[in-house]
Amino acid sequence: MIHEVSGDILLTKAKAVAHGVAPNDHMDKGLALALRDSWPAMAKDFRHYAHQTHPRAGEIWVWGGVGGVRIFNLLTQDGEHGKDTKPATLSNVTHCLRRLRHELEKGDIKSLAMSKLATGIGGLDWNSVFPLIKENLGDLAIPIYLYTTYHKGQKAIEPGV
Repeated sequence: MIHEVSGDILLTKAKAVAHGVAPNDHMDKGLALALRDSWPAMAKDFRHYAHQTHPRAGEIWVWGGVGGVRIFNLLTQDGEHGKDTKPATLSNVTHCLRRLRHELEKGDIKSLAMSKLATGIGGLDWNSVFPLIKENLGDLAIPIYLYTTYHKGQKAIEPGV
């Protein structure tokens, strides 16, 4: 079940957070930077993963941190971040959402907070991305908190947590 909320995704009570990145992303802009600042080990582990596996757009990488936090890094953009990074594509977003659904269906994650995927640095139009999120995740039994409006330092009202 998808709930559109307003607030600061870093203050979520959800058990996991999903956001978009590029392969070899330096996580130095937008939500990725805020997540990096909150969990520096995540960025370090992602760089190691990227250097070892050379991931492609359309894949996801899941990071687990202290206290049980899970971050789903959805590779929505092609290219190396900062060099020849291309905008996100709807095809990449769809592939990421399908993989995310597969992970969520395992049942370990009881709630998810998600940003307006691929619409910032990724450059996509929210009116094109939102229907893909509804189509791929809308019928899941867990609450999905879709942060559509950012308010720094403000907790969102998240039904069910």
